[in-house]
Amino acid sequence: MQLSLRLAAFIAILYNSDVLGLSLPMRRASGCNGHVELCERPYGNTTFLGSHDSFAFSGNPLALARTQEVDIPNQLKLGVRMLQAQGHLNKDVLHFCHTSCSLFDGGPVEKYLKTVKKFLDENPNEVMTFVFTNPDNLDVEKYWKPAFDKSGMTPLLYVPSSTPMKRDDWPTLGEMIESGQRVIAFLDKGINGTDSDQPDGSFILPEFKMVWEDTFSSTNSSFPCKVDRTEQPLQPTDQLNMINHNLNAQVIPFVPSVLLSDRLNAPKTNGMISILAHANGCTPFTDGRAPNFVLLDYVNIGQGMEAVNQLNGF
Repeated sequence: MQLSLRLAAFIAILYNSDVLGLSLPMRRASGCNGHVELCERPYGNTTFLGSHDSFAFSGNPLALARTQEVDIPNQLKLGVRMLQAQGHLNKDVLHFCHTSCSLFDGGPVEKYLKTVKKFLDENPNEVMTFVFTNPDNLDVEKYWKPAFDKSGMTPLLYVPSSTPMKRDDWPTLGEMIESGQRVIAFLDKGINGTDSDQPDGSFILPEFKMVWEDTFSSTNSSFPCKVDRTEQPLQPTDQLNMINHNLNAQVIPFVPSVLLSDRLNAPKTNGMISILAHANGCTPFTDGRAPNFVLLDYVNIGQGMEAVNQLNGF
């Protein structure tokens, strides 16, 4: 009888601890994004593996517009926690397409988000970032917001107390997970066509007011770093930053605008030495800190996750 009472009391303590929000250590036992240490790490001081044109996957080497070889679920299994994609209309439905939907159509954005939502439901201790581009200046309220709403992703989206948020002001991964808002969505252009205007869908954040990127579509395998795309009012040192570590090859001599993702050199490009050298080359613009996002083609090749772990101190 005495043992039963003690057991009942212990269960009551556990229940009340959960109600009072004191169950944090238990929930974090398995770590945040795979590491217990990251639970106390601010989002703005964490490095995430990113997939460039994540939707453009194909196992067919003749699919010249591809940038990935494995699908979204397998990218996530490999450790990708930042997904980049480009939105275009296909018969008045928002799709992810590479330059145009006739070149490579990755399907409806809503379906894509449902795939990621399934992963997040099955992995409650993971923080995810989307960096989407809106080259056609599509209306956010009409096209982007409904895709998030219908996919069930909207309740998971983190909305800062103020925008733009400085790099040092972001909450920890553990705090985001505990709040239930553990997905960050950036968009490069807003509803009126101006870069990074605050969209009407307030959970979609203006990328270049909060994130700077270095040169994209690089054909230089040494990846020299510079602040290439950013917007005020924040200085680059107060922003998150992304290194575009995806190498392109010029396929038609004297026509520099025609580039393809360089699959042949992907093992070297995605190697530890190349990634860390690129990250180190950007430190003069980050007050010596590691990049927040390492964006790769062919995430299944090379040592992308190992490099990200090293940048995170593991």
